[in-house]
Amino acid sequence: MSRTLERLNALLMQLPGIGRKTAQRISFYLLKMKPDEVRALARAMTEAREKVRPCRVCFNLTEDDVCEICADPSRARNLICVVEGPGDVLALERSHSYHGVYHVLGGVLSPLDNVGPDDLRVKELLARIETRESGDDAQPGELIIATNPTTEGEATAAYIARVVPRSPRIAVTRIARGLPIGSDLDLADEVTLARALEGRKELGPG
Repeated sequence: MSRTLERLNALLMQLPGIGRKTAQRISFYLLKMKPDEVRALARAMTEAREKVRPCRVCFNLTEDDVCEICADPSRARNLICVVEGPGDVLALERSHSYHGVYHVLGGVLSPLDNVGPDDLRVKELLARIETRESGDDAQPGELIIATNPTTEGEATAAYIARVVPRSPRIAVTRIARGLPIGSDLDLADEVTLARALEGRKELGPG
């Protein structure tokens, strides 16, 4: 194979879930595309990388300073759903069962990968809760922890439940086990996600 294709394959293999054979198939497909289609694809990737950024409030992806969900006045501000990544926000939105706001952690605790609490947006979450609780007109709220039901996701949920200050005005709940153990939110169907949200339960501090 030519050096150019080898370089393209090597770059494609850096993407998650792309092995050598899949990279080769993508490379061969790109060679069959029209030049203007390839340029449009490259331009779209470049623009996405340059324009899309984390929301200032919840860290979901957006092209603006604040994402559409945080800017929507109809969303319940006293409900904060904590998720691992932006893909989980999309999955929960497809369920049409949640009308609060979100907080994107940017990952999960993983000692093997040297990912600790300081590598996630836990401090920002605690700051949001403190700001909300200090408001005179703050309504009783709920913090829904919707990390994936994996070992790392469960550890992250337990950690957040432990560090969130106990308050009679905010309940800390965990998304119900309507999701299969080991699966990801963005792979679940709408009905499963809706049942998981409806069956959430409160977490203790320990």
